This record gives sequence, C-alpha cells and structure tokens, in this order.
Amino acid sequence: MAPPIATGGMPTLTEYTKFCKNPLKERPISDRRVNFVGSTMSSIKKLAGETIWYGASSILAKFLNYMLTPYLTYKFKGTPEYGEMSLVYATISFVNIGVLFGLDYAFFRYVQKKEAQNDHLYSTLLISLAGSTTLITILILLFRVPIAAAIDIANHPSYVVLSAFLIAFDALSALPFARLRHEGRPRKFAMIRVSGIILNIALTYFFLSVCPALLKTHPNSIIALIYQPKLGFVTYVLLANVIQNFFQLVLLSPLLKGFQWKFNFPLWKEIMIYALPLTVAGFGGMINETFDRIMLDQRLPHAGNYAKFQVGIYSGCYKLSLLITLFVQAFRMGAEPFFFKQSVEDSAQRTYARVMKFFVILISGMFLFVTLYLDVWKYFITDHSMWVGLKVVPILLFANIFLGIYYNLSIWYKLSTNTRAGAYITLIGAGLTLFINFVFIPRFGYMASAWATFICYGSMMVISFVWGQKVYRVPYAWKKLTAYMVIVALIYFLHHFIVGLWPNRVFSLGLGTVFIGAYALFVLRVERKEFQRLPYIGRFLTAHGAGARRA
Repeated sequence: MAPPIATGGMPTLTEYTKFCKNPLKERPISDRRVNFVGSTMSSIKKLAGETIWYGASSILAKFLNYMLTPYLTYKFKGTPEYGEMSLVYATISFVNIGVLFGLDYAFFRYVQKKEAQNDHLYSTLLISLAGSTTLITILILLFRVPIAAAIDIANHPSYVVLSAFLIAFDALSALPFARLRHEGRPRKFAMIRVSGIILNIALTYFFLSVCPALLKTHPNSIIALIYQPKLGFVTYVLLANVIQNFFQLVLLSPLLKGFQWKFNFPLWKEIMIYALPLTVAGFGGMINETFDRIMLDQRLPHAGNYAKFQVGIYSGCYKLSLLITLFVQAFRMGAEPFFFKQSVEDSAQRTYARVMKFFVILISGMFLFVTLYLDVWKYFITDHSMWVGLKVVPILLFANIFLGIYYNLSIWYKLSTNTRAGAYITLIGAGLTLFINFVFIPRFGYMASAWATFICYGSMMVISFVWGQKVYRVPYAWKKLTAYMVIVALIYFLHHFIVGLWPNRVFSLGLGTVFIGAYALFVLRVERKEFQRLPYIGRFLTAHGAGARRA
C-alpha cells in the first residue's frame, strides 16, 4: 500500500502522520521483509552511488580549493589580509542566502509534481532568481562604501564590488546545478565543479606569484595593466573567484536550452510562501556558520590588527575540519533529491533510519581520523604561529557531526509545507550563536566561537529530533547512534591523555592507528548483518565468515 497522495502529488503532513503508524499493515509479513530489504538496500545503494560522485567531485573540488590554505597563509604571513579575506567570504555566504531565497530547495520540492513542466516551474524560478540577483547586485554596488565600513574593510570598497559579481554569478548557477542533481547527472556536475576549482587555483597562483615576479623583471610590460600591487592580494583572490564562477555559468548554459519567457505568478506566489521560512532558516544557518568571524572582529581589540589576526587563526584552524565538512556537503547534495524521491515509497521511513545509521558510523570514524592524526593535519597550515588555535578543531569537528545529523533529521519538515519549523529551529540556534559569541568572546576569544558552534548545532539536532518524531516518526536507532558518538569522543580523550604522558609523534600516530582500527572492528562486529547486505563489503564479510567457520 503506497502512502495516500495529496492533491499535487506530495503527501500532506497529516496523511504522512497517519501512514507512518503502520505503513505496511496490509501486506503479509514475508512480503514486507523481502520488499523492505530489497527496496531499501537498492535505494541506499543508489544514494551511495550518487553521493560518491557528488562526494568525489566536492571532495576533489574542495580539497583543491583548500590546498590554497597553506599557500594563502604563507602569502599573507605577518599581515592581517587573511583575516580580511575571511571576513569578506563570511559576508558573501550570508548575502548569498538572500539572493537565492531558497529557490533551489523549492525546485526539488515542486519538480516532483507531474504538472511541473506544464506550469513552467524552471522558467518561473529562473526569471525570479535573475530578477532578485540583478536587484541585489545593483544595491551592493550602490552602497559599496558603507558596506565596506560595516565589515571593517573601509579602505577596500573594491572588495565589495568584486564580491557583488561573485555572488551574482554563483546565484545564477544555483538552479542549473540543482537541475543536474535532480536529473541524476553527477558526472557533468562533477566536471563543471572541478574544472572551475582548477581554474580558480591556476588564476590565484598566477595573480599572487607569477604576476609579481614578472612585474619585477618587466615593469613596463602588459603585466603592469593586469596586476597592481597597491590593490592587495585579497583583490586578486576575489577576482580569480569571480572568473571561476562566470566560467562555471558558461558551462551550465546548455541547461537553459528550451527556456521560455513564461512566468507563472500563482505558482511563484506559492513557492515564495514555501521558500520564505527556508530563507529565514538559511540566514540563521549562515549566522551559525560564518557570523562568528564577524563577531570576533567586532568584539576583540583592534590595536595592532589583533582582531584580524585572531580571525585568521580561527579561520585557518576551522578549515582542518574539512573532511567532515566535505562529507556533510557531499551527502546533502546526494541526499536532498534522494529524500524527496524516496518519500512516496512504502519503506521511506525505514530507509531514512538506515541512511542515518550509516551516516553516523562513517562520520564518527572521520572524527577519529582527523583528531588522532592532528599532528599531521596541522602542517596544512604553513604559518606555524596559527597552530595555537588547533584546540578548536575537535570541538568544531563534533559540531559538524551534529550539523550533519540535523540535515538528516530535517526531512520531516522539508517533505511538508511546514517549513516554518526549520526556520524556528535554525533561529534558536542563531540566537544561541549570537548570545554566546557576544558575551564570551571578549574573555575567551575564538574558543567561545568554537563552543558556540558546538552548542548551537547540538541544540538544533536535539530539537529537530524531538519535534520531528512527534510529527513524522522515523525509527532511528538513536540509542546506538548516541553510543557511537560517545565511544569516539572517549577514544579521543583517551588518546589525548596517553599522548600527554608520552608526547612522541610516532607513538601518537601509531596509537591513533590502533584506536581507529579497533573502532572499525567494533562497528563491523556490531553491524555485521547490516554490512553483509552491502555490495563489496558484504561479499568480503561473507567470505571471511565462511573461511572462519571452515577453519
């Protein structure tokens, strides 16, 4: 029995709530088991395949991008420019939410309807996005001077001008990228993302290293027109990013084929009602994710550029949480369209629960991989004076685990029209972020920002779980998932304590390897039946078990 379908093709929240009480009651028990296991594993396998592609492209793209971190920390060494750049990009992330207005999420929600093509959904969203992008870009350009003063870069209004075009090209690419994800074309998605990042890295190196060297040897050449040292390195980092985003937009242009200048106003109005709470939630999310840098700059002393140096240290160390951040991002790219498509299946709730289990197992292992090998990861930051901030890394890693779980849990309100719930939860988190940072930064500096992130995402996770289970029950194995997170936290503290008694790098890495192996064996033992159903791993475990029995 499929869940009852409301008008428009998507189940209403009330219908889902009724269905979730006993979705398979009309089937024989044997049929339920066979169909559940087969359909669920097939769905998870599909999600895993797409996540690998999105993940591979995101990890490669972000890894290549993060490879700029040691390069940029070296180029900006001894200057406040790395902190200034971090402030600019924090502001860009915040403004991007207002430009997009949740239209990418709305696309996934409404494209499931059979009448979406006839309603000119894609054209309506593109016209809306182009209009809002043009308006906001003009406003940013007009008010570039006060905006620069507001984010403490008053001497560099050119940063704001470049940021305006960066935001515009990025926003206009959002719907074509969303269309690729919906159509299940991860290879093209990956090609465009990775090629854009490679171009960005090449341009950044050209502007920051090649141009200064050529200018010294050929001061009267054409290079003098391209590169002007007085503009500063941050200008050219932003310029490289602008060119990258424009290049990606050009590669996405074939997805505009068949575009018609037809605007469905009733549909647009309905989408705006759906997307407004998501936009509010997006603003709250950006406050949680990036506003700590801005508040560090505002709440710390400015004498001797102290605040900007602290922002630089915090931002550099924050990037060491990249492994978990990348995994969460890759998972979201694959999971968002998957969850919407899966929502009409009989076993949707159980599929969501099993996806959550695998997610927590993997991300907990990644936490150990980063924290227990932190003595290696820290060399990613070439400015060794920034290592003083490494103590924030475990806190931020666990905070991002909470964030990833929250994204998993958020399916209950995204499936319905009750997107206000997401806004409420995110605003609670944003309130905690602002309060903790405002009160505690003057005394504890960036440690307050790290703990604010931890408390914020942890609170959002708990609230979403409790609220969601009352509205749209999913049978998460929450006790077991909590146990996995507690276990990896205890392993980290045990490793930290033992290494503190004998601070030897080789010993630290060896002990970390033993602990990671022990965690992996423990998980395989506890979840053996689950892993046996997976391709490759399942065949290995089955063969290993058969060999052990024969012995």
